[in-house]
Amino acid sequence: MQMKTGVEQSLYAILILNLLPDRAVLPGEAISQQLHASPTYTQKILRKLVSADLITSVPGVKGGFKLNRKPEEICVYDIYLAIEGKQSLYSPSGVFHDMLNVEEDRDCALTALMAEAENSWKSILKRETVASLYEEINKDYNPKVQALQEWLKVKMV
Repeated sequence: MQMKTGVEQSLYAILILNLLPDRAVLPGEAISQQLHASPTYTQKILRKLVSADLITSVPGVKGGFKLNRKPEEICVYDIYLAIEGKQSLYSPSGVFHDMLNVEEDRDCALTALMAEAENSWKSILKRETVASLYEEINKDYNPKVQALQEWLKVKMV
């Protein structure tokens, strides 16, 4: 399994938006600049985050993006779902059934194991929120977070 870079970029875009004061917005170009990502790709992931109701898009010359929920209400799994969708990480191809010539309606042990692993993984992502990640990052990198906040003051609308 390999997660798309969009999940990582989306998480950090939301962490940046978390730093905005109330009623401020940040243009998509500024977000892509800070993420060192292409503006086109950044717009694509931001649209997915808007569709998932995690952020809001404010149109116009002084438009941009802002959080649509409190950081405590956005879990990492929400961001993952917005970018990757709800498909399962494992999808059996039928090798087990072909190899042992058994009915398709019976799952193999691998399917059960993968389901258990995926449920554990989801549980971990659901317990971590934008607020908890921000707290950890701010604790470990406070001077860098403060520099990011200064940059935001110049870029936000």
